[in-house]
Amino acid sequence: MELTETNCEHSGVHNLAFQNDSDGVDVTNLKGLGDNSQRIKNSQNKKTVHTNQGDEYINIESDLHENKRASVDDEQPRLKGLLEKKYNEVCEFCKKHKTRIYYVVYGVLITAYLAVLTAACSLNFQRALPLFVITVLAIFFICWDFLIAKYEDRIAAFFSPGDRYLKKQWFWLKWVLCAALITTIICWLIFDTTKRGSRQLISFGGLVMYVLLMLIFSKYPTRVAWRPVFSGIGMQFILGILILRTKVGFDVFNWLGIQIQTFLEYSDAGAKFVFGDKYTDHFFAFKVLPIVVFFSTVMSMLYHVGFMQWLIGKVGWIMHIFMGTTPVESLVAAGNIFVGQTESPLLVRPYLPYITKSELHAVMTAGFSTIAGSVLGAYISFGVSSSHLLTASVMSAPASLAASKLFWPETEKPLVTLRSSLQMAKSESKNLLEAASQGASTSIGLVANIAVNVISFLALLSFLDSGLSWVGNLFDYPQLNFENICAYVFMPFSFMMGVDWEDSFIVGGLLGYKTFFNEFLAYERLSKLIRNREKGGSMYINGVKQYMTVRSEVIATYALCGFANFGSLGLVIGGLTSIAPSKKKEIADGAFRAMIAGTAACFMTACVAGMLTVPGLEVPCHILLGKASNFTDFPANSTELLKCCKHLFTSANHSEDIFPGGNYSLNSWKVCCQILGQPAFHCT
Repeated sequence: MELTETNCEHSGVHNLAFQNDSDGVDVTNLKGLGDNSQRIKNSQNKKTVHTNQGDEYINIESDLHENKRASVDDEQPRLKGLLEKKYNEVCEFCKKHKTRIYYVVYGVLITAYLAVLTAACSLNFQRALPLFVITVLAIFFICWDFLIAKYEDRIAAFFSPGDRYLKKQWFWLKWVLCAALITTIICWLIFDTTKRGSRQLISFGGLVMYVLLMLIFSKYPTRVAWRPVFSGIGMQFILGILILRTKVGFDVFNWLGIQIQTFLEYSDAGAKFVFGDKYTDHFFAFKVLPIVVFFSTVMSMLYHVGFMQWLIGKVGWIMHIFMGTTPVESLVAAGNIFVGQTESPLLVRPYLPYITKSELHAVMTAGFSTIAGSVLGAYISFGVSSSHLLTASVMSAPASLAASKLFWPETEKPLVTLRSSLQMAKSESKNLLEAASQGASTSIGLVANIAVNVISFLALLSFLDSGLSWVGNLFDYPQLNFENICAYVFMPFSFMMGVDWEDSFIVGGLLGYKTFFNEFLAYERLSKLIRNREKGGSMYINGVKQYMTVRSEVIATYALCGFANFGSLGLVIGGLTSIAPSKKKEIADGAFRAMIAGTAACFMTACVAGMLTVPGLEVPCHILLGKASNFTDFPANSTELLKCCKHLFTSANHSEDIFPGGNYSLNSWKVCCQILGQPAFHCT
């Protein structure tokens, strides 16, 4: 018994509840052990353990401190080696002169980059021109940001006399500017119509019609502020003229489109590795959707380094100054050029609970009237012109604010009027690799959403067409389908954009696809029409037109470039409600009006494109000459007709046939003989 008691005492596991049980090594003691272990766990949370020897208390926290002191005693200061001393001195020196070291490193890197740029320009300046232009723009904006950050007050004071003078004289000055603008547009239309034909006038009439319709159905027609409306349309014209009418602007955007198309093709490497060499057999799933993943990854990386915030801030500042819109709606409209309609409001998430109803309407309209950069790559892969898609994305941003302020004018006093102190959301990723991974992971939902919507909408469309065809058979009209119904509804709207009358029926059907389903289906259908035109062949088969003129294709590209459809309506309501729950009622009330305003903004952009698109660039010669017998649309002295006729005779001179093959008819030869007015072998 004594041996047993001694062992138990040394074990230190007697429970106080069983202290009188001297023989406690049987089942009762085992139970006590279990209870004691539980009590030890509970008592450890209180940092104290009770023992049964003299009711002593052992504090675990004090034991930990004693252990730490013992370890510190073991690590008493000892003699440092020479290498360790030098290392510490270097660290202290780096901490003390950290800023200067950064300047030296950046200076060395910039000098090396400029040396490489100089060498590249000296070897072949034409080849290095894009890099040179990008470098010049980067230097300009870096210097601009530095001057604004350091001398903003001095710059504002320097220009303050001019600002005060403009405010003082603005009442009569604005009317002078409006009169000058209207006179310039009228004179330009007269000269342009004389030179290129009358179709531009139809597009101008369509633009006026859409503005009047928006004014008639406006929320507050008598309280419209016209500065955002006219300045937004003016920005569209300026951008359109620079891109579509000047050689430099056209070449720049064409070059950007080619570079983006080339860049997006790098997604083929990942798709080929995952899906195999025959991944293009399933074009949409394994070719188009991987582009969305790749572009989302790149955008996430650009957000992490701060480039997208900087770029959006610059574009938003330009619209804020030029159009007079508030900083919040300007930044969101600028953000929608690059990101989607649910991502761009995240840029100004802290300010959303404080914006007015008109600002909230502008935020939603901007999302409906533009497309995201990720899906833009998918549309380019369909075969739609990359330069026109880029132009449409940029031009639709000011158009969205113009349409929004016309359809829902501002009647409240905006609370968020900050300019330089408006902070945009930053990336939450800690490094560039994490940003890339998050971007790829984020695209999973987008890719899945695109795939399931295309599957469901195509299935639903097939079902509707089958049902409508059955109904049409009852009235001996079996060709009745959803596209025909939409074509008749949207045909007047497409014609007023400047689309040829014979093509307006097809474009009306595309607008129906885009509005009631989504723009993916519409662009997929448009890409088929583009391929049919490029292949050539008969324009009509069994009375059905197989392709359109390039002018109609261009206008359709601009009109379809937006998220304004009923599927996106629910997406915007759900997304914005989760970001700003306090605005739930206002979001639900204004979402449908915002979708209509976004649709009108896309139509206005298409009208501007129709006014500025050069006919000689978008109509093939065989179509141009085929219509030349009626000179109402194509004047006899048109330079485009002369170029086509010269091209026709040049190709014929290098051919053994009197009438070389192709799409040229006998009527085309007769027209060219009349236009050139000179005898030729083929004219006899």
